[in-house]
Amino acid sequence: MNTIKRTCYDSYYPFLFFPNQKELSEVIFSDITIFCGSNGSGKSTLLNVIAEKMELKRETAYNKTDFFNPYLTGCHYELNECNVENQREMMKVSRIITSDDVFKHILGVREKNEKISFKRVILFEEKRIMNRFGWQGPRSIDIENPESVNAFMDYHQKFKLSASKYVRRNAIVDERTFSNGENGFRYFTDAIQPGGLYLLDEPENSLSAEMQIELANYIHAMARFYNCQFVISTHSPFILCLPFAKIYNMDKTPVTTCKWTELSNMKIYYGFFKEHSSEFEV
Repeated sequence: MNTIKRTCYDSYYPFLFFPNQKELSEVIFSDITIFCGSNGSGKSTLLNVIAEKMELKRETAYNKTDFFNPYLTGCHYELNECNVENQREMMKVSRIITSDDVFKHILGVREKNEKISFKRVILFEEKRIMNRFGWQGPRSIDIENPESVNAFMDYHQKFKLSASKYVRRNAIVDERTFSNGENGFRYFTDAIQPGGLYLLDEPENSLSAEMQIELANYIHAMARFYNCQFVISTHSPFILCLPFAKIYNMDKTPVTTCKWTELSNMKIYYGFFKEHSSEFEV
């Protein structure tokens, strides 16, 4: 039995990655810690391990094998904060945020606005029918019955107000129409609260270059002035170049820390823009 366990634990996910393939047995965190590597390098797996071990809040499920929970039993973490009350307050707001969370939020906003638009159409139609054919309202009102009061008030609103005023008063105001990238950025700024630990899995997804810079500045400000700590997996140069960020290169074996300019991913970007530099200088 022990031989079977040892064989499985040496060859199955996530034992396959850590510490076996990556030779990574310990991570020492900074205010901003970044895991960077190619697809399949294990950076998202590492975030999920940390999130599950610390029992952080998450919005969407993730893929895991039967070996994930046994792996967690062998993992340990330590918090520098000695004050138990501070730790408790930190854990209330701490969470992992993945691309699935952001896309779910974006789709939720879109669905909500579509429902509001549909209700607006119905209200316009009710008002149009009333104006054209008349609408027999309630002949009496039972002030003890909220439904009767609401029906009476609604009828008189339809009767007295213009269609546009009636719809504005009775339809829920939809959320301001933002682009997907803007909604994604707002999701991060709403979710990240002072004093929390935040695990961000490729937060640059769906964000333009300008939005990535804004998010990077926001992360930096929250870490510097609002006692937040971040653990991030990313390919974004705008996030990787954050001042004093501690970067783990997941493409190296053993995994080592490095400067952002030493990452192969960044060298590819640098080489690409250098090759096309003359096109920018026209």
